[in-house]
Amino acid sequence: MTTLNSNQLNEEQASLYEATKLAKITVLQIGEGNFLRGFFDWMIHACKKQGLYEGSIAVTQPRPGGKPKIDALAEQDGLYTLVFRGLENGASVERAEIVSVFSKVFDPYSKWDEYLALAESPDLQVVVSNTTEAGLVYRPEELIEGQPIQSFPGKLTQLLYRRFNYFNGDPERGLVCLPCELLERNGDELRSCILRYSDDWGYSEAFKHWVARHNRFLNSLVDRIVTGYPDEAQAEAWFSEWGYSDSMLSTAEPYHLWAIETGPGLEELLPLRKAGLNVHYVEDLKPFQLRKVRILNGAHTLMTPLGLLHDMEQVREAMEHTRLGSLVRATVETEIIPSLAMAEEELNAYAQDVYERFLNPFIRHRLADIAMNSLSKFKVRLLPSLLYYAEGGKPLPSGLIQGFAGLLRYYKVILGETGYEGKTLSGASYLVRDDAGLLATIASVWAEAKERQWPQEQTISRLLHLESVWGCDLAALWPELAIAISASIAEMERDANE
Repeated sequence: MTTLNSNQLNEEQASLYEATKLAKITVLQIGEGNFLRGFFDWMIHACKKQGLYEGSIAVTQPRPGGKPKIDALAEQDGLYTLVFRGLENGASVERAEIVSVFSKVFDPYSKWDEYLALAESPDLQVVVSNTTEAGLVYRPEELIEGQPIQSFPGKLTQLLYRRFNYFNGDPERGLVCLPCELLERNGDELRSCILRYSDDWGYSEAFKHWVARHNRFLNSLVDRIVTGYPDEAQAEAWFSEWGYSDSMLSTAEPYHLWAIETGPGLEELLPLRKAGLNVHYVEDLKPFQLRKVRILNGAHTLMTPLGLLHDMEQVREAMEHTRLGSLVRATVETEIIPSLAMAEEELNAYAQDVYERFLNPFIRHRLADIAMNSLSKFKVRLLPSLLYYAEGGKPLPSGLIQGFAGLLRYYKVILGETGYEGKTLSGASYLVRDDAGLLATIASVWAEAKERQWPQEQTISRLLHLESVWGCDLAALWPELAIAISASIAEMERDANE
């Protein structure tokens, strides 16, 4: 079967492809992976289809190991197929699109001069990246003339230094940098890394001033699940239907959101909102981060221990369960959302999107994966909502109590040969993955309780006293909490035995 290339395009697709190939390079993309291709590149493609954007993208990989993908993308003339699968307004959708946004696809490690030459282009405006959290980090690195820099921030430092010198420090030639790595204040972190490399390599104060004052490093929050290449049977079925194969095929959920902390002017460079995309240019990212952490991530952390204790495997399975799915919805809507000082209508609309995403039949999101480091996740995602009720003298929130009970019962563990082990309500074994010190602390309380035959309420009270786990003494803050959690665990275990 023929591999996807420009010869497979219909008239409309071919016209867009030719326009892209002739367009000026306005964006440098560092990251060839599934996420940017299913998120940013698709957005630019949507703008180009509507005649809103005339530029094109040069794409490189952030590390040497990405060369096979870059080569495969180049062999397909920079084209790839993106398939959206999921739920929209309760209805199942599936749609495929050939994305055409790349006019240059190359390996910066073997073509270092080509990479640096982009710095001299007056047309270049934007740098977008997704190199994972491990990629957006400062690591000391020796500068050797003519040799490629390994790290992403180091490579960008070199690009900016070449640009600064070529344009004689022109303040109008700074770039807009849009890191999409899942780090809080990712733009600030990228700027910090670049300035540290500049110090290491002895670059002038004038250059560092130009970097800090005339380049924009924008903090942003990205949200879309890009599931990548499908299973082989599905891929082969699509290839048979389309009449071509595509090694760069990727799949994604329909939902997308991009919140960017910026001042005016970005929409002129990237007309994403004009294209009808769910993109927000905001003064402060905190409300978007807060609602994601407390609602989407909070719902995950609420359902996960309870789902695993009841021998469930997937998020969708938990959401479709009569009791657990109802508990998650009710807790989000009647307990978590009221604890947030934000517009309730907007939060409820966001929650409905979250439920639909959880129910996506094409995403297999394992509860066991979400369960990793649940103690720290609970502390960030659910504990603030719980404290809202404790500190305000309000009644115990029953849904959050059940979630907390599920967490403590899930962490009823002993140290075995392969790690800390627990038992589901049916008696099946599981391993808990978390900080070894925290696990040892909690396991010691459960062990002492068993040895001394403490009543469950006393055991829970001891666990709630652990300031090293929760950041405060929850038993002292809210004495009724241990009673409520103990009752919830007892009910959970009683129901399992009936």
